[in-house]
Amino acid sequence: MNLEISNLGKVYRGNVRGLVDFSLSVNTGVLGLVGPNGAGKSTLMRILATVTKPTTGYASWNGSDIGKHPDSVRKVLGYLPQDFGIYPNLNAVEFLAYLAAARGLTGKSARARINQLLELVNLTDARKRRLGSLSGGMKQRVGIAQALLNNPELLIVDEPTAGLDPEERIRFRNLLSELSGDRIVILSSHIVSDIEAAATSIAIMNKGRLIAYDSPEGLLKRVEKSVWEAVIPTSTLPELRKSHVVGSTIRTNEGSRVRVVGDNPPSHGAHSVTPTLEDAYLYLLDGDQGGKADD
Repeated sequence: MNLEISNLGKVYRGNVRGLVDFSLSVNTGVLGLVGPNGAGKSTLMRILATVTKPTTGYASWNGSDIGKHPDSVRKVLGYLPQDFGIYPNLNAVEFLAYLAAARGLTGKSARARINQLLELVNLTDARKRRLGSLSGGMKQRVGIAQALLNNPELLIVDEPTAGLDPEERIRFRNLLSELSGDRIVILSSHIVSDIEAAATSIAIMNKGRLIAYDSPEGLLKRVEKSVWEAVIPTSTLPELRKSHVVGSTIRTNEGSRVRVVGDNPPSHGAHSVTPTLEDAYLYLLDGDQGGKADD
């Protein structure tokens, strides 16, 4: 399995750039797409899911251009868009049976697959509840079940944890990790911790462009000796934010303990600390310069 993305560009009406010269080679595992709102993540995923076409460049699945031959990837694709919709008056079994029929699965094979997926996403006990009565996390699990109906080789999920409570987010991230063994999973989020928990490789995007692509370990190495902690007077915090990238702050009885990302320490009392992926993300994002793009 191989997904090649070569010099993809997308320009919307009004000369708004959604992607700019984006290239990437993806193999089996979980690729995490991370970036701020407007980074181009959803644009990229819609192109890979054959929902929209690029303005320039191409993407290929096992050597076949998916723009020219979309069926080459559609037959092995599972897709959970950010704005996944449901039929609120149907229950999970009815909804999945309807979608299975639309994809050519009928009879015993469809029923067996639906039962298997409801167990996988931990919805067996809620199989006959109306979808409109389910929690946000349960609806998302129905969404991932529909994306897996055809046992896809390429699974694309766009901001799947948005709006979920912490317990549902952890459950969903674990599920995606379990699914990645024999397929390519592309997971998009602006929440670094969601990407960190599941991804085997990470692509950082900003303003429609790829600014970094590496393993989690590789990204951490890039920011070694560039993360600092210091305790400063709380009154000086606004000024520090103007001149440095502040990742986090904790109020103490001595002042504010700040975590700062940058090549130089923010104060004489600052000391170097072990970086996290969020530190690497902030560091690389701060160092990026590019044009505007919309997601």
